[in-house]
Amino acid sequence: MQPNLFLEQKNVYPQSMMTASSIEAQSSSRRGRLQRMVGSVLLTCSVLLSLSACAAGKQASPEGEEFSYAWLKGYARTMASQPYESHKGELPKSLQGMSWDDYQQFHFKKKAALWRDQESQFRAELFHLGLYFDTPIHIYELNEGKAKPIDYSPSMFDYGKSKVKGSQLPKDLGFAGFRMQFNTDWERDVVAFLGASYFRAVGQEMQYGLSARGLAVDTAMPKPEEFPMFTDFWLEKPKPGSNITTVYALLDSPSVTGAYRFDIEPGERLKMKVDVAVYPRKAIERLGVAPLTSMFMVGENDRRTGYDWRPEIHDTDGLAMHTGNGEWIWRPLGNPENLRFNAYSDENPKGFGLLQRDRNFDHYQDDGVFYDKRPSLWIEPTSSWGKGSVQLVEIPTLDETFDNIVAFWNPAEPILPGQELLYSYNMYWGGIPPVQSPRARVVDTFTGIGGVVGQKRKYYSKRFVVDFAGGTLPMIGKDTQVKAMISTSAGKVEVESARPLASINGYRAMFDIVPPDDSVEPINLRVYLEVDGQPLSETWMYQWSPPAQNDRELHNAGHLQ
Repeated sequence: MQPNLFLEQKNVYPQSMMTASSIEAQSSSRRGRLQRMVGSVLLTCSVLLSLSACAAGKQASPEGEEFSYAWLKGYARTMASQPYESHKGELPKSLQGMSWDDYQQFHFKKKAALWRDQESQFRAELFHLGLYFDTPIHIYELNEGKAKPIDYSPSMFDYGKSKVKGSQLPKDLGFAGFRMQFNTDWERDVVAFLGASYFRAVGQEMQYGLSARGLAVDTAMPKPEEFPMFTDFWLEKPKPGSNITTVYALLDSPSVTGAYRFDIEPGERLKMKVDVAVYPRKAIERLGVAPLTSMFMVGENDRRTGYDWRPEIHDTDGLAMHTGNGEWIWRPLGNPENLRFNAYSDENPKGFGLLQRDRNFDHYQDDGVFYDKRPSLWIEPTSSWGKGSVQLVEIPTLDETFDNIVAFWNPAEPILPGQELLYSYNMYWGGIPPVQSPRARVVDTFTGIGGVVGQKRKYYSKRFVVDFAGGTLPMIGKDTQVKAMISTSAGKVEVESARPLASINGYRAMFDIVPPDDSVEPINLRVYLEVDGQPLSETWMYQWSPPAQNDRELHNAGHLQ
Protein backbone atom coordinates (compact mmCIF):
# COMPACT_ATOMS: atom_id res chain seq x y z
CA MET A 1 0.00 0.00 0.00
CA GLN A 2 1.26 3.44 -0.93
CA PRO A 3 2.03 6.17 1.59
CA ASN A 4 0.36 9.52 1.77
CA LEU A 5 3.16 11.71 3.05
CA PHE A 6 0.98 14.76 2.83
CA LEU A 7 0.45 17.73 5.10
CA GLU A 8 -3.05 19.12 5.39
CA GLN A 9 -3.45 22.40 7.25
CA LYS A 10 -6.48 21.75 9.45
CA ASN A 11 -6.56 25.35 10.61
CA VAL A 12 -6.85 26.32 6.95
CA TYR A 13 -9.23 23.59 5.79
CA PRO A 14 -11.98 22.84 8.28
CA GLN A 15 -12.84 20.33 7.39
CA SER A 16 -26.93 -2.19 -19.45
CA MET A 17 -24.48 -4.75 -17.79
CA MET A 18 -20.78 -4.27 -17.81
CA THR A 19 -19.22 -5.98 -20.80
CA ALA A 20 -15.77 -5.99 -19.22
CA SER A 21 -14.44 -8.83 -17.15
CA SER A 22 -13.88 -8.54 -13.39
CA ILE A 23 -10.93 -10.18 -11.69
CA GLU A 24 -11.06 -10.63 -7.95
CA ALA A 25 -8.40 -11.62 -5.48
CA GLN A 26 -8.14 -11.46 -1.73
CA SER A 27 -5.29 -11.50 0.72
CA SER A 28 -5.38 -11.48 4.49
CA SER A 29 -2.22 -9.41 4.75
CA ARG A 30 -2.38 -5.71 5.51
CA ARG A 31 -0.34 -3.96 2.82
CA GLY A 32 0.40 -0.90 4.87
CA ARG A 33 -0.79 1.68 7.30
CA LEU A 34 -1.43 5.34 6.64
CA GLN A 35 -1.81 7.70 9.55
CA ARG A 36 -3.59 11.01 9.43
CA MET A 37 -2.74 13.08 12.47
CA VAL A 38 -5.53 15.42 13.52
CA GLY A 39 -4.24 18.82 14.58
CA SER A 40 -2.81 21.76 12.74
CA VAL A 41 -1.18 19.33 10.33
CA LEU A 42 -2.46 16.07 8.86
CA LEU A 43 0.11 13.46 7.94
CA THR A 44 -0.37 10.00 6.55
CA CYS A 45 2.28 7.43 5.88
CA SER A 46 2.53 3.72 5.13
CA VAL A 47 4.46 1.45 7.41
CA LEU A 48 5.33 -0.67 4.42
CA LEU A 49 6.88 2.24 2.59
CA SER A 50 10.51 1.63 1.90
CA LEU A 51 11.78 5.19 1.75
CA SER A 52 14.97 3.88 0.24
CA ALA A 53 12.91 3.41 -2.90
CA CYS A 54 12.50 7.18 -3.17
CA ALA A 55 15.21 9.26 -4.73
CA ALA A 56 15.88 12.79 -5.82
CA GLY A 57 17.33 13.21 -9.26
CA LYS A 58 20.34 15.35 -10.05
CA GLN A 59 19.60 19.02 -10.45
CA ALA A 60 17.98 19.24 -13.83
CA SER A 61 17.96 22.47 -15.79
CA PRO A 62 18.83 23.10 -19.43
CA GLU A 63 21.76 25.42 -18.88
CA GLY A 64 22.07 27.99 -21.66
CA GLU A 65 18.95 26.90 -23.52
CA GLU A 66 15.20 27.35 -23.22
CA PHE A 67 13.28 24.95 -21.03
CA SER A 68 10.52 22.98 -22.75
CA TYR A 69 8.43 19.89 -22.12
CA ALA A 70 10.24 18.24 -25.05
CA TRP A 71 13.56 18.87 -23.27
CA LEU A 72 12.16 17.42 -20.04
CA LYS A 73 11.00 14.25 -21.82
CA GLY A 74 14.42 13.84 -23.35
CA TYR A 75 16.05 14.31 -19.97
CA ALA A 76 13.77 11.70 -18.38
CA ARG A 77 14.47 9.25 -21.20
CA THR A 78 18.21 9.72 -20.71
CA MET A 79 17.88 9.13 -16.97
CA ALA A 80 16.02 5.87 -17.63
CA SER A 81 19.08 4.53 -19.45
CA GLN A 82 21.28 5.20 -16.43
CA PRO A 83 21.46 3.50 -13.02
CA TYR A 84 19.08 4.80 -10.38
CA GLU A 85 20.68 7.05 -7.78
CA SER A 86 19.08 7.56 -4.38
CA HIS A 87 19.43 10.75 -2.36
CA LYS A 88 17.39 9.62 0.58
CA GLY A 89 18.46 10.95 3.95
CA GLU A 90 20.83 13.61 2.62
CA LEU A 91 19.86 15.95 5.43
CA PRO A 92 21.79 17.76 8.16
CA LYS A 93 21.73 15.99 11.53
CA SER A 94 19.48 18.68 13.02
CA LEU A 95 16.71 17.64 10.62
CA GLN A 96 17.13 13.92 11.18
CA GLY A 97 15.05 12.17 13.81
CA MET A 98 12.95 15.27 14.40
CA SER A 99 9.98 15.12 16.72
CA TRP A 100 6.53 15.68 15.32
CA ASP A 101 6.05 18.72 17.53
CA ASP A 102 9.24 20.33 16.24
CA TYR A 103 8.28 19.80 12.61
CA GLN A 104 4.89 21.40 13.20
CA GLN A 105 6.72 24.56 14.19
CA PHE A 106 8.03 25.08 10.63
CA HIS A 107 6.07 27.70 8.70
CA PHE A 108 6.80 29.28 5.34
CA LYS A 109 6.64 33.06 5.58
CA LYS A 110 3.86 34.61 3.52
CA LYS A 111 6.07 37.51 2.54
CA ALA A 112 8.46 35.08 0.85
CA ALA A 113 5.77 33.61 -1.42
CA LEU A 114 6.69 33.36 -5.09
CA TRP A 115 5.02 36.08 -7.26
CA ARG A 116 3.65 37.87 -4.18
CA ASP A 117 4.59 41.35 -5.39
CA GLN A 118 3.76 40.75 -9.03
CA GLU A 119 0.60 40.92 -11.15
CA SER A 120 -0.15 37.27 -10.67
CA GLN A 121 -3.34 35.49 -9.67
CA PHE A 122 -1.22 32.77 -8.05
CA ARG A 123 1.31 32.54 -5.24
CA ALA A 124 3.54 29.61 -4.34
CA GLU A 125 4.88 28.60 -0.93
CA LEU A 126 7.44 25.89 -0.18
CA PHE A 127 7.50 22.99 2.28
CA HIS A 128 10.56 22.47 4.49
CA LEU A 129 12.47 19.20 4.72
CA GLY A 130 12.45 17.18 7.93
CA LEU A 131 10.65 14.40 9.78
CA TYR A 132 9.49 11.89 7.10
CA PHE A 133 10.45 14.23 4.26
CA ASP A 134 14.14 13.36 4.10
CA THR A 135 14.81 13.36 0.34
CA PRO A 136 15.67 16.85 -0.98
CA ILE A 137 13.91 17.94 -4.14
CA HIS A 138 14.79 20.83 -6.43
CA ILE A 139 12.39 23.60 -7.39
CA TYR A 140 12.88 26.11 -10.20
CA GLU A 141 11.06 29.22 -11.33
CA LEU A 142 10.40 29.20 -15.05
CA ASN A 143 10.14 32.58 -16.77
CA GLU A 144 10.04 33.12 -20.53
CA GLY A 145 11.55 29.68 -21.10
CA LYS A 146 14.45 30.23 -18.69
CA ALA A 147 14.76 28.06 -15.58
CA LYS A 148 16.15 29.66 -12.44
CA PRO A 149 16.82 27.55 -9.33
CA ILE A 150 14.99 28.61 -6.19
CA ASP A 151 17.67 28.41 -3.54
CA TYR A 152 16.82 27.48 0.00
CA SER A 153 17.18 30.25 2.56
CA PRO A 154 16.34 30.08 6.27
CA SER A 155 14.84 33.56 5.89
CA MET A 156 11.94 31.92 4.04
CA PHE A 157 10.82 30.05 7.15
CA ASP A 158 9.74 30.63 10.71
CA TYR A 159 11.10 27.79 12.87
CA GLY A 160 8.96 28.70 15.87
CA LYS A 161 9.86 26.94 19.09
CA SER A 162 11.64 24.05 17.36
CA LYS A 163 15.23 23.20 18.19
CA VAL A 164 16.32 23.76 14.59
CA LYS A 165 18.50 26.78 13.83
CA GLY A 166 17.89 27.79 10.27
CA SER A 167 21.08 29.83 10.06
CA GLN A 168 23.11 26.65 10.48
CA LEU A 169 21.43 24.79 7.60
CA PRO A 170 23.23 24.57 4.21
CA LYS A 171 22.26 26.87 1.39
CA ASP A 172 21.75 23.93 -0.99
CA LEU A 173 19.35 22.16 1.38
CA GLY A 174 16.46 21.87 -1.07
CA PHE A 175 12.77 21.54 -0.27
CA ALA A 176 10.08 18.92 0.38
CA GLY A 177 7.35 20.27 -1.93
CA PHE A 178 5.17 23.28 -2.59
CA ARG A 179 1.64 24.64 -2.33
CA MET A 180 -0.24 27.33 -4.26
CA GLN A 181 -2.94 29.85 -3.49
CA PHE A 182 -5.30 31.66 -5.91
CA ASN A 183 -6.31 35.31 -5.78
CA THR A 184 -9.76 34.47 -4.40
CA ASP A 185 -8.15 33.54 -1.07
CA TRP A 186 -4.45 34.07 -0.26
CA GLU A 187 -4.71 32.00 2.94
CA ARG A 188 -6.12 28.71 1.71
CA ASP A 189 -4.45 26.41 -0.83
CA VAL A 190 -5.90 25.33 -4.14
CA VAL A 191 -3.20 22.73 -4.82
CA ALA A 192 -0.19 21.19 -3.10
CA PHE A 193 2.50 18.64 -4.03
CA LEU A 194 4.18 16.86 -1.13
CA GLY A 195 5.59 13.38 -0.48
CA ALA A 196 6.67 10.84 -3.15
CA SER A 197 4.51 11.80 -6.19
CA TYR A 198 1.43 12.78 -4.18
CA PHE A 199 -0.64 15.90 -4.77
CA ARG A 200 -4.03 17.29 -3.79
CA ALA A 201 -6.35 20.02 -5.03
CA VAL A 202 -9.70 21.58 -4.17
CA GLY A 203 -12.81 22.81 -5.93
CA GLN A 204 -15.09 25.61 -4.83
CA GLU A 205 -15.62 23.85 -1.48
CA MET A 206 -11.96 24.66 -0.62
CA GLN A 207 -11.76 21.31 1.16
CA TYR A 208 -8.93 18.80 0.85
CA GLY A 209 -9.84 15.12 0.64
CA LEU A 210 -8.52 12.31 -1.51
CA SER A 211 -5.06 12.41 -3.12
CA ALA A 212 -3.62 11.69 -6.54
CA ARG A 213 -0.18 10.46 -7.55
CA GLY A 214 2.03 10.77 -10.57
CA LEU A 215 2.44 7.01 -10.94
CA ALA A 216 1.93 3.75 -9.04
CA VAL A 217 4.22 0.72 -9.33
CA ASP A 218 3.27 -2.79 -8.17
CA THR A 219 0.33 -1.77 -5.97
CA ALA A 220 -1.36 -4.70 -4.16
CA MET A 221 1.21 -7.22 -5.37
CA PRO A 222 2.79 -10.00 -3.26
CA LYS A 223 5.94 -7.87 -3.02
CA PRO A 224 6.77 -4.39 -1.69
CA GLU A 225 5.21 -1.53 -3.59
CA GLU A 226 7.51 0.99 -5.21
CA PHE A 227 6.84 4.70 -4.79
CA PRO A 228 8.18 6.90 -7.59
CA MET A 229 9.03 10.42 -6.50
CA PHE A 230 8.80 13.86 -8.04
CA THR A 231 12.41 14.95 -7.65
CA ASP A 232 12.32 18.28 -9.54
CA PHE A 233 9.61 20.89 -10.15
CA TRP A 234 9.53 23.85 -12.53
CA LEU A 235 6.93 26.45 -11.56
CA GLU A 236 6.14 28.59 -14.57
CA LYS A 237 5.57 32.26 -13.76
CA PRO A 238 1.87 32.91 -14.55
CA LYS A 239 1.11 35.55 -17.14
CA PRO A 240 -0.48 38.70 -15.67
CA GLY A 241 -4.21 38.18 -15.23
CA SER A 242 -4.08 34.51 -16.25
CA ASN A 243 -6.17 32.04 -14.24
CA ILE A 244 -3.99 29.11 -15.36
CA THR A 245 -0.62 28.18 -13.92
CA THR A 246 1.72 25.49 -15.26
CA VAL A 247 3.92 23.09 -13.34
CA TYR A 248 6.45 20.67 -14.79
CA ALA A 249 7.80 17.72 -12.84
CA LEU A 250 10.49 15.06 -13.16
CA LEU A 251 9.71 11.64 -11.71
CA ASP A 252 12.28 9.03 -10.71
CA SER A 253 12.44 5.60 -9.04
CA PRO A 254 14.40 2.35 -9.35
CA SER A 255 12.01 1.10 -12.06
CA VAL A 256 10.92 4.17 -14.01
CA THR A 257 11.43 7.84 -14.86
CA GLY A 258 8.84 10.27 -16.14
CA ALA A 259 8.14 13.78 -17.38
CA TYR A 260 4.96 15.61 -16.38
CA ARG A 261 3.18 18.80 -17.32
CA PHE A 262 0.26 20.13 -15.24
CA ASP A 263 -1.85 23.07 -16.47
CA ILE A 264 -3.83 24.05 -13.35
CA GLU A 265 -7.04 26.09 -13.55
CA PRO A 266 -8.94 26.79 -10.28
CA GLY A 267 -12.69 27.15 -10.34
CA GLU A 268 -15.94 25.50 -9.30
CA ARG A 269 -14.07 22.35 -10.27
CA LEU A 270 -10.31 22.76 -10.35
CA LYS A 271 -9.10 21.41 -13.66
CA MET A 272 -5.67 19.95 -14.31
CA LYS A 273 -4.65 19.24 -17.87
CA VAL A 274 -1.96 16.57 -17.55
CA ASP A 275 0.59 15.26 -20.05
CA VAL A 276 2.77 12.32 -19.01
CA ALA A 277 5.74 10.57 -20.60
CA VAL A 278 6.89 7.39 -18.84
CA TYR A 279 10.24 5.66 -19.42
CA PRO A 280 10.69 2.26 -17.70
CA ARG A 281 14.16 1.31 -16.48
CA LYS A 282 13.06 -2.28 -16.02
CA ALA A 283 10.03 -4.46 -16.61
CA ILE A 284 7.08 -3.48 -14.40
CA GLU A 285 4.48 -6.06 -13.51
CA ARG A 286 1.69 -3.63 -12.58
CA LEU A 287 1.87 -0.01 -13.69
CA GLY A 288 -0.77 2.37 -12.32
CA VAL A 289 -1.55 5.39 -14.50
CA ALA A 290 -3.45 8.36 -12.99
CA PRO A 291 -3.60 6.70 -9.55
CA LEU A 292 -6.04 7.94 -6.92
CA THR A 293 -6.03 7.14 -3.21
CA SER A 294 -8.76 7.67 -0.65
CA MET A 295 -10.36 6.41 2.57
CA PHE A 296 -13.53 4.42 3.23
CA MET A 297 -14.22 3.16 6.73
CA VAL A 298 -17.98 3.20 7.32
CA GLY A 299 -20.88 3.77 4.93
CA GLU A 300 -24.55 3.03 4.58
CA ASN A 301 -23.63 -0.18 2.74
CA ASP A 302 -20.80 -1.34 5.00
CA ARG A 303 -20.83 -0.98 8.79
CA ARG A 304 -18.29 -3.67 9.61
CA THR A 305 -16.41 -1.12 11.73
CA GLY A 306 -19.47 0.92 12.65
CA TYR A 307 -18.58 1.44 16.30
CA ASP A 308 -18.01 5.20 15.91
CA TRP A 309 -20.83 7.58 16.81
CA ARG A 310 -20.84 9.08 13.32
CA PRO A 311 -23.13 7.34 10.80
CA GLU A 312 -20.63 7.43 7.92
CA ILE A 313 -16.88 7.99 7.65
CA HIS A 314 -15.34 8.19 4.19
CA ASP A 315 -13.56 10.55 1.80
CA THR A 316 -15.26 8.92 -1.18
CA ASP A 317 -18.09 6.42 -1.44
CA GLY A 318 -17.73 4.92 -4.89
CA LEU A 319 -15.76 4.24 -8.04
CA ALA A 320 -17.47 5.61 -11.16
CA MET A 321 -16.54 4.42 -14.65
CA HIS A 322 -17.56 5.55 -18.12
CA THR A 323 -16.39 2.74 -20.35
CA GLY A 324 -15.11 2.91 -23.88
CA ASN A 325 -18.40 1.47 -25.17
CA GLY A 326 -20.38 4.18 -23.37
CA GLU A 327 -21.64 2.28 -20.33
CA TRP A 328 -21.85 4.10 -16.98
CA ILE A 329 -20.97 2.03 -13.91
CA TRP A 330 -21.17 2.77 -10.19
CA ARG A 331 -19.19 0.55 -7.83
CA PRO A 332 -19.79 1.37 -4.13
CA LEU A 333 -16.67 1.13 -1.99
CA GLY A 334 -16.32 -1.11 1.04
CA ASN A 335 -14.11 -1.86 4.02
CA PRO A 336 -13.51 -5.60 3.58
CA GLU A 337 -12.15 -8.02 6.17
CA ASN A 338 -9.35 -8.94 3.76
CA LEU A 339 -7.57 -7.06 1.01
CA ARG A 340 -9.73 -7.01 -2.11
CA PHE A 341 -8.53 -6.41 -5.66
CA ASN A 342 -10.71 -5.94 -8.76
CA ALA A 343 -9.78 -5.20 -12.35
CA TYR A 344 -12.43 -3.95 -14.81
CA SER A 345 -11.26 -4.48 -18.37
CA ASP A 346 -11.85 -1.76 -20.93
CA GLU A 347 -10.49 -0.17 -24.07
CA ASN A 348 -10.00 3.57 -24.43
CA PRO A 349 -12.06 4.46 -21.35
CA LYS A 350 -13.98 7.72 -21.45
CA GLY A 351 -13.39 8.36 -17.75
CA PHE A 352 -13.21 7.06 -14.21
CA GLY A 353 -12.93 8.50 -10.73
CA LEU A 354 -13.39 8.18 -7.00
CA LEU A 355 -16.45 10.22 -6.07
CA GLN A 356 -18.10 11.49 -2.91
CA ARG A 357 -21.68 11.37 -4.16
CA ASP A 358 -23.26 11.61 -0.73
CA ARG A 359 -22.93 15.29 0.21
CA ASN A 360 -25.52 15.42 2.98
CA PHE A 361 -24.02 16.62 6.28
CA ASP A 362 -26.69 14.76 8.23
CA HIS A 363 -25.32 11.46 6.90
CA TYR A 364 -21.91 12.16 8.49
CA GLN A 365 -22.52 14.54 11.40
CA ASP A 366 -18.84 15.49 11.29
CA ASP A 367 -18.28 19.17 12.00
CA GLY A 368 -14.51 18.77 12.30
CA VAL A 369 -13.26 17.39 8.98
CA PHE A 370 -16.50 17.76 7.00
CA TYR A 371 -16.69 14.57 4.96
CA ASP A 372 -19.74 15.97 3.16
CA LYS A 373 -17.49 18.59 1.53
CA ARG A 374 -14.71 16.27 0.37
CA PRO A 375 -13.92 16.63 -3.35
CA SER A 376 -14.49 13.97 -5.95
CA LEU A 377 -11.80 13.40 -8.57
CA TRP A 378 -12.67 12.53 -12.16
CA ILE A 379 -10.07 11.36 -14.72
CA GLU A 380 -10.88 12.09 -18.36
CA PRO A 381 -8.44 10.60 -20.92
CA THR A 382 -7.73 12.97 -23.81
CA SER A 383 -5.54 10.56 -25.77
CA SER A 384 -5.89 6.93 -26.82
CA TRP A 385 -5.13 4.69 -23.82
CA GLY A 386 -5.72 1.42 -25.65
CA LYS A 387 -6.61 -1.79 -23.85
CA GLY A 388 -6.26 -2.20 -20.12
CA SER A 389 -8.33 -2.09 -16.96
CA VAL A 390 -9.46 0.23 -14.22
CA GLN A 391 -8.14 -1.45 -11.08
CA LEU A 392 -9.53 -1.01 -7.59
CA VAL A 393 -7.83 -1.97 -4.32
CA GLU A 394 -9.76 -2.01 -1.03
CA ILE A 395 -7.75 -2.64 2.12
CA PRO A 396 -9.17 -3.37 5.60
CA THR A 397 -9.05 -0.50 8.06
CA LEU A 398 -10.13 -0.11 11.67
CA ASP A 399 -10.16 3.69 11.74
CA GLU A 400 -10.23 6.73 9.51
CA THR A 401 -6.48 7.37 9.77
CA PHE A 402 -5.83 4.77 7.06
CA ASP A 403 -6.05 5.60 3.36
CA ASN A 404 -7.27 2.20 2.24
CA ILE A 405 -8.65 2.79 -1.27
CA VAL A 406 -6.62 2.93 -4.50
CA ALA A 407 -7.82 3.18 -8.11
CA PHE A 408 -5.82 3.54 -11.34
CA TRP A 409 -5.58 2.58 -15.00
CA ASN A 410 -3.38 -0.40 -15.82
CA PRO A 411 -2.37 -0.88 -19.48
CA ALA A 412 -2.75 -4.38 -20.88
CA GLU A 413 0.52 -4.40 -22.82
CA PRO A 414 3.67 -5.50 -20.94
CA ILE A 415 5.76 -2.64 -19.52
CA LEU A 416 9.34 -3.11 -20.70
CA PRO A 417 12.56 -1.06 -20.45
CA GLY A 418 13.28 1.27 -23.36
CA GLN A 419 9.63 2.11 -24.01
CA GLU A 420 8.10 5.56 -24.16
CA LEU A 421 4.55 5.53 -22.76
CA LEU A 422 2.52 8.68 -23.40
CA TYR A 423 -0.69 9.59 -21.58
CA SER A 424 -2.80 12.74 -21.62
CA TYR A 425 -5.80 13.34 -19.40
CA ASN A 426 -7.81 15.95 -17.53
CA MET A 427 -8.35 15.83 -13.78
CA TYR A 428 -11.40 17.50 -12.25
CA TRP A 429 -11.42 18.18 -8.49
CA GLY A 430 -14.70 19.21 -6.89
CA GLY A 431 -18.02 18.15 -5.46
CA ILE A 432 -19.71 17.15 -8.71
CA PRO A 433 -17.82 15.67 -11.70
CA PRO A 434 -18.03 17.53 -15.04
CA VAL A 435 -19.90 14.65 -16.72
CA GLN A 436 -22.49 12.24 -15.38
CA SER A 437 -24.69 9.52 -16.80
CA PRO A 438 -27.77 10.92 -18.55
CA ARG A 439 -29.65 7.93 -17.13
CA ALA A 440 -30.74 7.42 -13.54
CA ARG A 441 -27.86 7.24 -11.08
CA VAL A 442 -27.35 5.24 -7.90
CA VAL A 443 -27.87 7.51 -4.89
CA ASP A 444 -27.92 4.96 -2.04
CA THR A 445 -26.83 1.40 -1.33
CA PHE A 446 -28.00 -0.38 1.82
CA THR A 447 -27.27 -3.90 3.05
CA GLY A 448 -28.58 -6.04 5.88
CA ILE A 449 -30.04 -9.39 6.84
CA GLY A 450 -32.34 -10.97 4.27
CA GLY A 451 -35.68 -12.69 4.72
CA VAL A 452 -39.26 -11.60 5.27
CA VAL A 453 -40.08 -9.41 8.26
CA GLY A 454 -42.22 -11.27 10.78
CA GLN A 455 -41.35 -14.71 9.44
CA LYS A 456 -38.78 -17.08 10.88
CA ARG A 457 -35.55 -17.25 8.88
CA LYS A 458 -34.65 -20.86 8.14
CA TYR A 459 -31.49 -20.08 6.19
CA TYR A 460 -29.06 -17.19 5.77
CA SER A 461 -29.45 -14.52 3.09
CA LYS A 462 -28.18 -10.98 2.52
CA ARG A 463 -30.48 -8.07 1.64
CA PHE A 464 -29.36 -5.45 -0.91
CA VAL A 465 -31.24 -2.20 -1.48
CA VAL A 466 -30.22 0.09 -4.34
CA ASP A 467 -31.90 3.47 -4.87
CA PHE A 468 -31.86 5.16 -8.28
CA ALA A 469 -32.78 8.77 -9.05
CA GLY A 470 -32.57 11.16 -11.97
CA GLY A 471 -32.68 10.49 -15.67
CA THR A 472 -36.20 9.76 -16.95
CA LEU A 473 -37.41 8.14 -13.71
CA PRO A 474 -39.55 11.18 -12.73
CA MET A 475 -41.43 10.69 -16.04
CA ILE A 476 -42.37 7.07 -15.39
CA GLY A 477 -46.16 6.53 -15.42
CA LYS A 478 -47.89 4.47 -12.74
CA ASP A 479 -48.77 1.72 -15.21
CA THR A 480 -45.24 1.39 -16.62
CA GLN A 481 -43.52 -1.80 -15.55
CA VAL A 482 -39.99 -1.04 -14.36
CA LYS A 483 -37.81 -4.10 -13.88
CA ALA A 484 -34.64 -4.56 -11.86
CA MET A 485 -32.26 -6.61 -13.98
CA ILE A 486 -30.20 -8.53 -11.41
CA SER A 487 -27.33 -10.90 -12.04
CA THR A 488 -25.01 -12.71 -9.68
CA SER A 489 -21.84 -14.74 -10.12
CA ALA A 490 -22.91 -17.22 -7.43
CA GLY A 491 -25.77 -17.95 -5.06
CA LYS A 492 -29.51 -17.52 -5.59
CA VAL A 493 -31.48 -14.29 -6.03
CA GLU A 494 -34.84 -14.09 -4.27
CA VAL A 495 -37.36 -11.59 -2.84
CA GLU A 496 -36.62 -9.20 -5.68
CA SER A 497 -38.60 -6.07 -6.48
CA ALA A 498 -38.46 -2.64 -8.11
CA ARG A 499 -40.87 0.02 -6.90
CA PRO A 500 -41.25 3.80 -6.94
CA LEU A 501 -39.59 5.76 -4.12
CA ALA A 502 -41.38 9.08 -3.77
CA SER A 503 -38.86 10.58 -1.32
CA ILE A 504 -36.24 10.79 -4.07
CA ASN A 505 -38.61 10.85 -7.06
CA GLY A 506 -36.90 7.65 -8.17
CA TYR A 507 -36.98 3.87 -7.81
CA ARG A 508 -35.76 1.31 -5.31
CA ALA A 509 -34.44 -2.11 -6.34
CA MET A 510 -34.43 -4.70 -3.56
CA PHE A 511 -33.33 -8.33 -3.48
CA ASP A 512 -31.78 -11.05 -1.32
CA ILE A 513 -28.79 -13.25 -2.13
CA VAL A 514 -28.60 -16.75 -0.67
CA PRO A 515 -24.89 -17.70 -0.77
CA PRO A 516 -23.72 -21.20 -1.66
CA ASP A 517 -23.26 -23.53 1.30
CA ASP A 518 -19.91 -23.17 3.05
CA SER A 519 -18.51 -20.82 0.38
CA VAL A 520 -16.85 -17.58 1.39
CA GLU A 521 -15.74 -16.74 -2.14
CA PRO A 522 -16.61 -13.20 -3.27
CA ILE A 523 -19.91 -12.86 -5.13
CA ASN A 524 -20.18 -10.24 -7.88
CA LEU A 525 -23.53 -8.53 -8.31
CA ARG A 526 -24.93 -6.28 -11.03
CA VAL A 527 -28.18 -4.38 -11.19
CA TYR A 528 -29.79 -1.87 -13.51
CA LEU A 529 -33.33 -0.73 -14.23
CA GLU A 530 -35.08 -1.22 -17.55
CA VAL A 531 -38.43 -0.76 -19.28
CA ASP A 532 -39.37 -2.89 -22.29
CA GLY A 533 -35.76 -3.95 -22.73
CA GLN A 534 -34.40 -0.39 -22.62
CA PRO A 535 -32.03 0.52 -19.76
CA LEU A 536 -33.12 3.40 -17.55
CA SER A 537 -30.12 3.61 -15.25
CA GLU A 538 -26.41 3.23 -14.90
CA THR A 539 -25.14 -0.18 -13.82
CA TRP A 540 -24.65 -0.83 -10.11
CA MET A 541 -21.84 -3.28 -9.41
CA TYR A 542 -20.94 -4.76 -6.06
CA GLN A 543 -18.73 -7.42 -4.55
CA TRP A 544 -19.88 -9.24 -1.41
CA SER A 545 -17.96 -11.85 0.55
CA PRO A 546 -20.33 -14.18 2.45
CA PRO A 547 -19.44 -14.94 6.07
CA ALA A 548 -18.23 -18.37 7.10
CA GLN A 549 -20.96 -20.92 7.74
CA ASN A 550 -20.59 -20.65 11.52
CA ASP A 551 -20.95 -16.86 11.36
CA ARG A 552 -24.22 -16.80 9.44
CA GLU A 553 -26.46 -15.57 12.21
CA LEU A 554 -30.20 -15.70 11.45
CA HIS A 555 -31.18 -13.11 14.08
CA ASN A 556 -34.63 -14.55 14.68
CA ALA A 557 -36.65 -12.80 17.37
CA GLY A 558 -37.67 -14.78 20.44
CA HIS A 559 -41.30 -15.16 19.37
CA LEU A 560 -40.14 -16.63 16.05
CA GLN A 561 -37.91 -19.33 17.56
